Amino acid sequence: MREWQAELVLDARAELAECPLWSVAEQCLYWIDIAGRRLHRYDPATGLDRVWWVPCEPGCIALADGGGLVAALRDGFYRFYPEQSRLHKLADAPYDTLDTRFNDGRCDASGRFWAGAMYQPRTSEQAAMYCLEGGSVCLGWGPQEGLGVKVSNGLAFTLDGGALFQSDTPNHVIYRFGFDAASGHVGERSVFARLPAKGEEAVYGGRPDGAAIDAEGCYWSAQYEGGRVLRFSPGGEIIGVVHLPVLRPTMVAFGGADLRTLYITSAREGAPDDELARQPQAGGIFAVRLDVAGRPEPLYRDAPTHKELS
Repeated sequence: MREWQAELVLDARAELAECPLWSVAEQCLYWIDIAGRRLHRYDPATGLDRVWWVPCEPGCIALADGGGLVAALRDGFYRFYPEQSRLHKLADAPYDTLDTRFNDGRCDASGRFWAGAMYQPRTSEQAAMYCLEGGSVCLGWGPQEGLGVKVSNGLAFTLDGGALFQSDTPNHVIYRFGFDAASGHVGERSVFARLPAKGEEAVYGGRPDGAAIDAEGCYWSAQYEGGRVLRFSPGGEIIGVVHLPVLRPTMVAFGGADLRTLYITSAREGAPDDELARQPQAGGIFAVRLDVAGRPEPLYRDAPTHKELS
C-alpha cells in the first residue's frame, strides 16, 4: 500500500471547508466554507485567497461553460460570476429548507450539475440527489425509491461514464450506481465499500466524505474524523492512504499544471476545544504531490444570466 503525507498550503481556519474545485483555465482552486457562507478562490502561485460572501450556505460548486461557476446554495441553484461578484438564481431548492440543504456535488461529462442533499437531523435516510440540467431541476434518486441517504457525499463519475459513486457519511458506506452519461439515466445501486464505525476496530479510521476519481479510475475518499484520505482501486480495495495533521478532512480535488497535486479541504466545525488546540491547522487547505494525475472537471452547460450581489 502506498502512503503519502499532506502538508498545509493555506491556513484558512474555515469552519467547514468543502468542495475544492480546480480550474485548469485559471490555474487556481475554488473552494467553499459552508458554515461561513463564503466562496473562495485560492491562487497557489501567489498564495492569495479571494473571498465572496453568499446569502446562505453553499453546498457545492462546479465550473460553468462561458466562465464563472454554478453553485447549489441552501435555497436553490445559482450562476456566479466571480470577477463581477454577480449572482443569479436559476431555480429554487426542491426540498424543505428548514431541515435540508445541498451538500456535495459535481458535473457529469454531459454538463449536468448533480447536487446531493443532507437531512440535517441525520435521524433517517431522507436526503436525495438532484440534477440541474439546462436551468431545470429534476430528482435523480432518493427516498421515494428507497435510495435516500442521511448525508450525500463522495459523488464521482467513472472514466467511461458508466458508473457513479455516492457516499452516505453517517452510515459509513460508499455506493456505486450504474450510469449512462449520454442520457443521465441512473441504474441500480450496490455497496462499493463499507467503512468500520466507531468501536468496530481498535483504531477508528473515519467515515467517507467527499471524493474524486483519478486518471487510473481509482476513487480517493476523504475520511472525516480519520485524519486520512483513502485510495480505492476500481474493485473497492484500499491501495493507498494520504495522512493529514488534522482529523477532519472533507473532500479532495486534483489540481496543479499536471493535475498531480491532490488538494484536501478540512473542517473545524464540530471539533472540541482540546482537538483544536492540538490541531491548529484544522479548517485549512492541504496538498500532496502524487505520481498519478486527476482529470479536468467537466463544465456546466447553461445560458449565463446574473445580478449584482448585495
